[in-house]
Amino acid sequence: MDQGFSVDEIAPIAILMDELRSEDVQLRLNAIHRISTIALALGPERARDELIPFLQDSVDDEDEVLLALAEELGRNFEEYLGGPEYAHLLLGPLENLSAVEETLVRDKAAESITKVAAKLSQAQLEQYYIPLVQRLSRGEWFTSRTSACALYAPVYDKVAPALQDELRRGFAALGSDDTPMVRRAAAKWLADLIKKLSKQHVLSDGLAIYRRLQADDQDSVRLLTVPDLIAIAQQLTPAEVKEQLLKQIRQSVTDKSWRVRYMAASNFNELAEAVGQELVREELIGHYVQLLKDNEAEVRTAAAGQIPGFAKLLEKEVILARIVPCVRDLCQDNSQHVRAAVATQIAGLAPLLGKEATIEHLLPLFLHLLKDEFPDVRLNIISKLETVNQVIGIELLSESLLPAIIELAEDKSWRVRQAIIEYIPLLATQLGKPFFDEQLGNLCMSWLGDNVFSIREAATVNLKKLTEVFGVEWAKGQIVPKIVGMGQHPTYLFRMTTVQAITTVAPVLTIDIVNADIIETLLQLARDPIPNIRFNVAKSLEVLATTFGNTPEGQQMIRQKIAPVLEAQKTDPDADVRFFATKALQTVRTIDAA
Repeated sequence: MDQGFSVDEIAPIAILMDELRSEDVQLRLNAIHRISTIALALGPERARDELIPFLQDSVDDEDEVLLALAEELGRNFEEYLGGPEYAHLLLGPLENLSAVEETLVRDKAAESITKVAAKLSQAQLEQYYIPLVQRLSRGEWFTSRTSACALYAPVYDKVAPALQDELRRGFAALGSDDTPMVRRAAAKWLADLIKKLSKQHVLSDGLAIYRRLQADDQDSVRLLTVPDLIAIAQQLTPAEVKEQLLKQIRQSVTDKSWRVRYMAASNFNELAEAVGQELVREELIGHYVQLLKDNEAEVRTAAAGQIPGFAKLLEKEVILARIVPCVRDLCQDNSQHVRAAVATQIAGLAPLLGKEATIEHLLPLFLHLLKDEFPDVRLNIISKLETVNQVIGIELLSESLLPAIIELAEDKSWRVRQAIIEYIPLLATQLGKPFFDEQLGNLCMSWLGDNVFSIREAATVNLKKLTEVFGVEWAKGQIVPKIVGMGQHPTYLFRMTTVQAITTVAPVLTIDIVNADIIETLLQLARDPIPNIRFNVAKSLEVLATTFGNTPEGQQMIRQKIAPVLEAQKTDPDADVRFFATKALQTVRTIDAA
């Protein structure tokens, strides 16, 4: 490693101290980021004896500096102290950082402590780590107790049973803390601890902590208990869930705070999978319908996001009777965000309902959403049509939805137009050449003249994909004449699009088509009055040379047509044209020489 200084020439610890005491925050930050280099220069023994104590006293600083320090100490820093046997020495500075006021610093310090813990032996854990957790848990300020909550789960299964008993009691005390911030942290980290507990201790300790937090008077605490509920349910049998958790499930999904209901709705599928099929049928289906009809749009949006996943757990008849009516209502929802969420998820019901039910119940909803005034709703429904196509077939889909798709092709939102373009190759594959040429051919060409560059770019890529679907002979008859014709257009935009389209499509054509139908148009555009067009021609000629230069016909085209034009462009008045012509000519000569 290049340390930038000799250990014999300067005292690294003095340099570090000077930089850390500097009034310049950036200088102190740089010093922190160089700590590993300083430690390497000092050697393991001095790093342990001098650097660690110094860092332990350096917590009175800017939050940005402390955050960097907390992060650096978690990056395998024990290697500079002599290996894992000395990793426990890092716990001192990190313990101090775990108690500072800034949340980001505390969180990073706790994260680094857990990384250090993974390197500690059981003896080190019991001698150094557990006392640290206990000190933080009993700290006078809530900041240290908040950090402590994150430190129980990572080591619970690595210590002796007697210490496990102490850890459960310590976490329970944090779950009953007077300060809401500490109870919030306990609720946040309880699920991780639950996953480490034996089933016996889940029932005896985990449930008690969870119930207390789930009944907290602060909704910011209660909303964090939803993952805890799922973690406990995953540890219990369906019968035990019904006996032990049914009341808490009902309370969470009907909580007076919309934020808690939102959290329940966002995690509903995971909860449903954890509680078992019987409880889903008996209890959860009713609660889910209630969430889909919630007064708050945020809750309905979250619930809508769970539609296909939850429906997979239900019989087809139940979906039709309970879920589909709610979906129908949500498609008419006053909130555009709710409708957008439904538009994303509704297609996922098609495979579950089958062809006939999809045609009867979902197709009308697709058509309704395709006409929604909010662009994201239309965009979301378009992007999921492939799923519906697999269920009902392209004929019916095109018959029902093609008029709406054609209408959307001219939508005022360019993102919707772009989504339609990206869907066209799939439609083309299913529809076949005659139907496509009749219904969508002119539409695809019209996009080449769109006012938005992204649409023109997507349209050229679309033509390339269509050529791959229908073959080069189709492209020769349907695409190439229209592209070449645009090269004569008086509007600069259309001529530029011709160059871009040739550059994109030519690689999937044959050399014969390029020679016979394309190259002359490109050569004419090399003399266009607009410099942008001229230098894009140079780039296009480079692509043609690269694509076809390995064939005798291609080499002939390079020598007779491409190289002379590029040579002429090398003396162009415009600097950009000269640059790209020179670059292309270098490529051409390399290919020709090979």
